[in-house]
Amino acid sequence: MDDLAGFLRTRRSRVDPAAAGIPTDSRRRVEGLRREEVAHLSGVSVDYYVRLEQGRATQPSEQVLDALARVLGLDETERGHLYRLARQRRRSAKAPGGRVRPELLRVLDLVADAPALIMNHRLDVLAGNRLAGLLYGRPMPGLNTARHLFLEEAERGLYADWEKCTLDVVGHLRLAAGKYPEDPRLATLIGELAMGSERFRRLWARADVRARTHGRKAYRHPLVGVLELHQENFALPDESGMELLVLSAAPGSPAEDGLRLLAGLDADRGGAQPTVKAQVRE
Repeated sequence: MDDLAGFLRTRRSRVDPAAAGIPTDSRRRVEGLRREEVAHLSGVSVDYYVRLEQGRATQPSEQVLDALARVLGLDETERGHLYRLARQRRRSAKAPGGRVRPELLRVLDLVADAPALIMNHRLDVLAGNRLAGLLYGRPMPGLNTARHLFLEEAERGLYADWEKCTLDVVGHLRLAAGKYPEDPRLATLIGELAMGSERFRRLWARADVRARTHGRKAYRHPLVGVLELHQENFALPDESGMELLVLSAAPGSPAEDGLRLLAGLDADRGGAQPTVKAQVRE
């Protein structure tokens, strides 16, 4: 699904030669750095670097990877992704299972005033609290946020920052593909998204990676209007590949009023619901 050769090619194409100390002129036809320039700046032979980009060189040393990361200007997330891709042939991580511990579901139920979800590395929603179901306007079982974002045209309006969301989702899936290259369900999902969305195909070809940790997330809800929320991602510590996502509103903000209104509208209809759970088996 992802490979070291392709990642190196896309990363060198974005490096500004002038920033790397390489003189340029109008006759230059290569976008970014040439292969031989990357090799020279990294201190490796041109032949070895060419073999890396062709997928013919295996198990590059830590020193080589460090040098490539420096020359290509990789950030911390990209650097970690580079190392995982280089180790794929040595050891591939097994895709984790999808069981959510009952204790985690109890924690989810305690989050009463903010939408909260538990997701796996494929962006399948494994569990969600009552407000999460109200925010998305649908039951949590069967929801995959990548499909929801790219393939369900009628739902696109929910995301006030749709284009930014697509960048985050593709970057996350790129990281997951590097970590779990043998996961057939992830490969199927990526193929489905590529077949159904031109934007996904374009973004996937860029090979950008993004780690989702926290940040602004805005929704345009049909009943209560725009909700500007803060998303906080908590990676669960058991190597399950799962994350707890909490979407909170700033105290006294219009979003806080909007969430309160959303919860109240549902209560008026008698829609009090327990936590929605979806256990996924491998």
